[in-house]
Amino acid sequence: MTRGGCRRRAVWYASFALYAAGVALFSGPGLDHWWGAWAAGGYALAAIIELTMPARAWASWLAIAASLAGALAAPACWLLTREPTPPDVAVVARAGALLLHHGSPYLPAGALSAGGWLAYNPYLPVMALFGLPGALGLPGKTWPWLITATFLLLYATFRVTHAPASAPTSGSEGRPGDALGRAAFWLACPVMAYPLTMGITDPPVIALICLTLALLARAGRAGPAGHKPAARALPRDAVLAALVLGVACAMKYTAWPALAIIAVMVAARYGARPAIRFTAVALATAAGLVAALAPAALRHPASILLNTVAYPLGLTSAKSPAQSPLPGHLLAALGSGGHLAALVLLAAAGLATAASLVIAPPATPPAAARRIAIGLTALFMLSPATRFGYFIYPIALYAWAVLASRLAQVEAEVERRPLTSGKDDFYGEPASRSGTGGEGRAVGVGDGADNRQAEPVSFAVADPLGTELPERLEQVLHLA
Repeated sequence: MTRGGCRRRAVWYASFALYAAGVALFSGPGLDHWWGAWAAGGYALAAIIELTMPARAWASWLAIAASLAGALAAPACWLLTREPTPPDVAVVARAGALLLHHGSPYLPAGALSAGGWLAYNPYLPVMALFGLPGALGLPGKTWPWLITATFLLLYATFRVTHAPASAPTSGSEGRPGDALGRAAFWLACPVMAYPLTMGITDPPVIALICLTLALLARAGRAGPAGHKPAARALPRDAVLAALVLGVACAMKYTAWPALAIIAVMVAARYGARPAIRFTAVALATAAGLVAALAPAALRHPASILLNTVAYPLGLTSAKSPAQSPLPGHLLAALGSGGHLAALVLLAAAGLATAASLVIAPPATPPAAARRIAIGLTALFMLSPATRFGYFIYPIALYAWAVLASRLAQVEAEVERRPLTSGKDDFYGEPASRSGTGGEGRAVGVGDGADNRQAEPVSFAVADPLGTELPERLEQVLHLA
């Protein structure tokens, strides 16, 4: 752990604290201000810990614990005892009960008009799984299951993202402490903690999309640069990525733009036939899950369309409470003409995104993540029913893209670039094994006369957020 790293994390926590304080002060009389009040204290305490204990190996873990307690555990437990229940929690909990007793998470079409906007369920059937434990009598409503699923998916994402480039398909993965610390930090940051506290269902969908991209990134490191598998062949990790993305597509429609963009990336990377196979696996997974979990819903397609298509587009008598003052909603508020204009602009944005995929298809998972972020930003800006909270999708996806690009660049430099000490050439190579406890990914050091065979030497320190490879590289250069 370095003092510079502690200071950077302290700045992050202080920024989170300012954001939470703004939510507490300016969010109005709703339930959101409770999150801001709790989270501001947790983030401020985390920043103080990072600044005052930079030499303690466990300080970062203590800071993460403080931020998780203040920004997630405490406000979620507080809201669990409050009334009214947040609307997202109420909708998913009811969907779970309907799924358990009737085989469909949706109310019949005839019951929707009399129930107001809360009668509608805009989510796809797999989302109702988060309401099943409560329907079975377990405590906590949807909160424990949303939080647990999001954390486990984030942990899996970072284990895969940090997988060594030397053996990406052998089941080897990065240091568990790195992945655990990053997953905990992401769970504690406002992008995840705020919506999870309010029972909003987007974080697990985001985590599934990021895991899909991480698996595809690891699949791309399986062979030499520019290598393409034989026709009709997909790497094992790419097939697994299709399965993961299929689960996301069976939860919420916001994952569908990701499927289209990722399929184009797979085509650019492996060819048309593997891309068709990837898409078919993802769609078959989504369809199979829907058919298995909600068979009764398939017998009433009109109810599915009313809940998941007409209602989010503002085509029902009940209007969504998602009414942030973004261009799409402002246009829709002008009347039927404005609503039509918003839908036309939304369709135009979709066509522009499709055209960009034809003209300049993304070739890597980080590029695909950035393209998904741009496409979803346009979707949220122009949708008639929208809210600022939806922008956690582009924020999270872009953050993962930055991390993945940085790690890929550093690993490539460590593997290929000779390190010179002034007299002899030294070569840094990523170690083929990952350590445990306080040891992590090693940097190998050797001279050029030894056929670039380096003996792994680890300079890692036990740090839940991981010591960046450039810092370790500087240590190698200094010792050389």
